[in-house]
Amino acid sequence: MPEKTIKWEKLDNAAILFPAIAGETMTNVYRISVTLTEDIKEEFLQEALNAVLPKLPGFKVTLKHGFFWYYFEENNNEPPTVRLESNYPCRYIDPNKNNGYLFSVTYFGKRINLEVFHVLADGVGGINFLLELTYHYLALVHKVGKEKCSYYSSNTTGNREDSFLKYYDPENKKSYPSQKALIIRGEKMLPGELGLMQGSMSVSQLKTVCNMYEVSINEYLVSTFVWALFHENMQNKKPIRVAVPVNLRPYFPSSTTKNFFIMVSAEFVPKRMDYTFEEILGAVTNDLRAKITKEKLRETLSYNVANEKNIITKAVPLLLKNIAVRSIYRKAALANTSTVTNIGNIKVEPEFEKYIESFYAVLSMSLGQSIKGTICSYGDKLFFTFSSNLLKTNIEQAFFRQIADDGIDVFIESNGVYDEQM
Repeated sequence: MPEKTIKWEKLDNAAILFPAIAGETMTNVYRISVTLTEDIKEEFLQEALNAVLPKLPGFKVTLKHGFFWYYFEENNNEPPTVRLESNYPCRYIDPNKNNGYLFSVTYFGKRINLEVFHVLADGVGGINFLLELTYHYLALVHKVGKEKCSYYSSNTTGNREDSFLKYYDPENKKSYPSQKALIIRGEKMLPGELGLMQGSMSVSQLKTVCNMYEVSINEYLVSTFVWALFHENMQNKKPIRVAVPVNLRPYFPSSTTKNFFIMVSAEFVPKRMDYTFEEILGAVTNDLRAKITKEKLRETLSYNVANEKNIITKAVPLLLKNIAVRSIYRKAALANTSTVTNIGNIKVEPEFEKYIESFYAVLSMSLGQSIKGTICSYGDKLFFTFSSNLLKTNIEQAFFRQIADDGIDVFIESNGVYDEQM
């Protein structure tokens, strides 16, 4: 009998970084959660995961390493065990304790949590996985929508391509600055702990305010975060930079389920201490609009790919390459104060809408970044979720205070860590 061939594939351009820097204290894990209208039934969630995983080849892998590169290998082990949530979000996913897999599924009350090691996929891939899982779960529990349960998992052409390579232009690349930015310091929680403070608000109210300022929701929320960072650190004149992951699919057509994003830094350089909110909003919005264009995004994409394609770098053994990658990462990481990622407005199949209340996302901490934010909306409800390992919440409070001052009703809650400060 011939030996069965094990499928393998290279990591995409964005994923190459993550295995070199990931560990217990810097996990590079993100969470996307969906809250349903009723309590989760564990046995049906496990059954749904078992059914979905074979249809999602990008998640049915384990991470291996050769002499020069990390690579993915098909994982034929049993799917991870669905568990009741009992720990802080975005903890390190140890594949040795997870059947070799690089994601986990937990639940608590009405909520399903999907946590993903970023090496597998960006937020687009993560939300598609969560939607597929949720559809299958609801189909099992309510006997509804079964014909819709494979809408995403059809093996369309290019869904595992490295789209970075497809749109790479060797003649059109430009580096980006890596000067040190403002770093938020303060007393921290114990290792592994993570505080969440989340504000929910009406999308329609938010749009009214954004129309008044003539900005998008993303521009408004990122600018408000920069305002809060400035407001709580007025004595510091270092640049405030918030990294904003940009989904490249709207600019460069792609159906890939791999990572396909780049970071753009929203920058504000304070020169004095009396800036108004409107001044910072205008400066940050103009900076984002100048950087988020197809031409500028291609320049950054091509620069990132050029580094990967460097022949000298490819010839370096993985052990030495990891040392170099960590050094480069450290310099780049300290060039940003924080990160805000916008998952966007999530659409679900009509027959499932009545069973779903909301979605939100959580980011893990990284070098030099002790507070991060995510934006996620469904229907008329938008969640801005802060994750932080700092004990104080003055930045979060300044952020939500400004939103409330603009006439937007905000309901704030936490995961219990910050209850006394609310």
